[in-house]
Amino acid sequence: MKVRKFIVPFMILFLVSCGQEEKKASELLSRAEASFRSANYSEAKLQIDSIRNLYPKVFDVRKKAIKLMQQVELEEQNVSLAYLDSMLNVKQSVLDSMKVGFVLEKDTAYQEVGNYFYPSQIVEKNIGRTFLRACVSEKGEMSLTSIYCAGGTLNHTSVKVSSADAFAQTPASPDMYVTSDLGRKIEKADYKVGSDGGVVGFIIANKDAKSLKLEFIGDRTYRTVMYSPDIKAIVEVSKLAQVLASMEEIRKEQKEANLKIQFLKKKIAETVIEEK
Repeated sequence: MKVRKFIVPFMILFLVSCGQEEKKASELLSRAEASFRSANYSEAKLQIDSIRNLYPKVFDVRKKAIKLMQQVELEEQNVSLAYLDSMLNVKQSVLDSMKVGFVLEKDTAYQEVGNYFYPSQIVEKNIGRTFLRACVSEKGEMSLTSIYCAGGTLNHTSVKVSSADAFAQTPASPDMYVTSDLGRKIEKADYKVGSDGGVVGFIIANKDAKSLKLEFIGDRTYRTVMYSPDIKAIVEVSKLAQVLASMEEIRKEQKEANLKIQFLKKKIAETVIEEK
């Protein structure tokens, strides 16, 4: 009898406590639902997290909270995707206005991605010239190519650009190759921007200079001058590269958002089936 007298009050306290927890959890859920309806998704998620952390044993409310969280996350991704779509449209407009000032070289027979060149640096206008050329792929990957055809074998793998008191130099290029044109030997080396030793950044910083010193470094060093037309070409290609690269980043984020939306829709559908 004593044991029974002890258990009954304990059970009453336990049930009262459970009822209070369920009430508090339900209040948080109501706030989360209101926040969701007003598109305050961050606040809704905070309320749902509070239910998970404070009332782990209120299973019915937790189940509803999980379902609501899926809806919140789905709407967040829809909003994000709409924003990304609008940003891509803006960037596309900028690109359309810029690319008319460039030449796109692309052989559709073997190239999936073409390259943009500044008009003054296309091959036809620079036969027999030793210079530093810039291009950017349609995906926003910019690179420099050092072209040496001043006579003799240089086997150059690096270039150095300098002003009176500063310089930048590329690391040794892994992509050095030799071609020929009308019997003239032409050495070329490619440098991806980002692994170019800051050469492009240096040229941009000195974009107003009339000329910069340019050195081709290999078995020996060949020194020449980079004049303003080539400086301008590299600066302009860099601007185009920024737009193209930002568009590629947006497309990547769009893809991620679409994958998350597909995943969330699948989870929501599974939850509906379970409830049935």
